[in-house]
Amino acid sequence: MARRSRAATIADVAAHAAVSPATVSRVMNGRFVGDPAVAERVRASASELDYRPSHLARSLALGQTSAVAFVVPDLANPAFQAVLSSLSKTAAHDGYRVLVADSAESPSDEPLLAAEVRRRCDAIVLCAPRMSDDELTALAGQLQPLVLINREHTGIEAPSLSIDYQSGIATLAQHLYDLGHRRIVYLEGPESSVSNAHRLDGIADFRRRTPDAVVERLPGGAGAEDGRAAATAVRDSGATAVLAYNDLVAIGLIDGLQELGIRVPDDVSVTGFDDIPFARYTSPALTTASVPHAELGVQAWRRMIALIRHEAPGDDVQFPPRLEVRRSTGPATR
Repeated sequence: MARRSRAATIADVAAHAAVSPATVSRVMNGRFVGDPAVAERVRASASELDYRPSHLARSLALGQTSAVAFVVPDLANPAFQAVLSSLSKTAAHDGYRVLVADSAESPSDEPLLAAEVRRRCDAIVLCAPRMSDDELTALAGQLQPLVLINREHTGIEAPSLSIDYQSGIATLAQHLYDLGHRRIVYLEGPESSVSNAHRLDGIADFRRRTPDAVVERLPGGAGAEDGRAAATAVRDSGATAVLAYNDLVAIGLIDGLQELGIRVPDDVSVTGFDDIPFARYTSPALTTASVPHAELGVQAWRRMIALIRHEAPGDDVQFPPRLEVRRSTGPATR
């Protein structure tokens, strides 16, 4: 049989199977309710002609794209990558793809980005959105079906999955206190980060329990370069321990401190937050609060597919972090 010079079309399959193009479309979309023998003949013709249905045409016919959006503030962060990987793999089992949009830590760009990407898919997952509560409330109606990760909002009808950052940072602070540290620095995250506000609440809880401890707040950020840039300020603070906003900031800080001749943990103890894969392989291995990122992705998809199918999505869940003590923390020496 001669090789075809062009891709087979739906009309080619219809002619080969002696049916109408509409019948081919219904068979390929799983909506044919006629004679099973006709459906089998169409599928056989499609196979013989090596017919590949157009995803765009199928989306138009069904009124859906079989795709969901995942909007994230910084895709370079391995914590968000882990959530995305789990979400994508779980969604694939139900025949869905995940489209990714990165807002680059820009609260002002995020609402427009979310609205734009939502128009290209069936639903959206907002992961750690940086926009304000007012903006999120105003936008939520346009985004449904919507699932929130790391953002609780009682004024929005959307399933929410979050991490208990408040108790997690308090546990890390208590760990440092138990090691004898009384002067601690907190390297803050992005000002627009809701999880940073929760961390500050946790530090306030810790301070109330331990009035003899001092926790100084220093500007930080969310990336390794932010941590590295803060090394001199940490040195000058006189603190013996640092609570970094996340693991990336902690890893950058350790590198910056070591370049200044400051030993970790001999001179200064450092903790992170997230337990990204790199955390256990840094030198020294990083003490951190471990977050179940893979489970966040799985549970986010379970709630999303329920919304798409007009089913109850289940209860909101807040996951408690787990303290992982490694070699970046040690007893206070001064």
